Amino acid sequence: MPELPEVETVKRGLEPALAGRVLARVELRRKDLRFPFPADFRARLEGARIEGLSRRAKYILADTNRGDRLILHLGMTGRFTILRPDGSVRTPGEFYDDTAAAGSADGPHDHVVFHLDDATRIVYSDHRRFGLMDIERPGEAHKLLQGIGVEPLGNELSAAYLREAFAGKAAPLKAALLDQRIIAGLGNIYVCEALYRTRLSPRRKAGSLVKKNDTRLDDLVRHIRDILSEAIAAGGSTLQDYKTVDGQAGSFQERFLVYDREGEACRSPGCASTVRRLVQSGRSTFFCPTCQR
Repeated sequence: MPELPEVETVKRGLEPALAGRVLARVELRRKDLRFPFPADFRARLEGARIEGLSRRAKYILADTNRGDRLILHLGMTGRFTILRPDGSVRTPGEFYDDTAAAGSADGPHDHVVFHLDDATRIVYSDHRRFGLMDIERPGEAHKLLQGIGVEPLGNELSAAYLREAFAGKAAPLKAALLDQRIIAGLGNIYVCEALYRTRLSPRRKAGSLVKKNDTRLDDLVRHIRDILSEAIAAGGSTLQDYKTVDGQAGSFQERFLVYDREGEACRSPGCASTVRRLVQSGRSTFFCPTCQR
């Protein structure tokens, strides 16, 4: 599943095409994705102007001049293709090599087409249909956006915040970092990498780091910010065939120090250990048993 840097990359790719444009027509080719479309989905969007795009956790949000907010989630295999009237094609997100080629808007997995007032078409394709689209109405706090933690790139994430959130927690540190009620959008890849850079074991108890004179949470916050910023600048990580806003593969996977490197030598100078993998809450964790304590 695409993580925060990949979703941010897709959002930035969609923004130049969508922001300021009117949704002239919304074409739904089925009744549902992961969930059914709202009964008034088309009526609320057609004729509306997109004021701007933002991201919350792994959701892409498009605000309209009517006060509605379009909520988009890519799921595992969702992607957008921008088809310009001059015939040019851009793919702000493309995931997984078992999906059909994008570009025609006529594929069997092309489920939604947004027709814009400048004749651009934005096609949403989703092979597995784990993505979703919904609408947050004016004055409504949508259930999908409730209870989400702080943004990892925002000012709210700090060592003090984590000390309070982790106090008394016996859960493994990695599980606590992946808890979306604590930190929004932080995913498996980047947690593995941040823990390695901070030299913290994914298995240690989250509550073991809450002493005020322990500076490791300060280091962890810094590494989380650095890794996410680096990954966004690199266009995300390519696992199979993810592509950036210009259809190029994201490159951050070339900088992985532990993720997906099971059995390879640890890259810390002087360390003779190899990277190991364990399964935590159904997800693979990659770490160095010597460097990370």
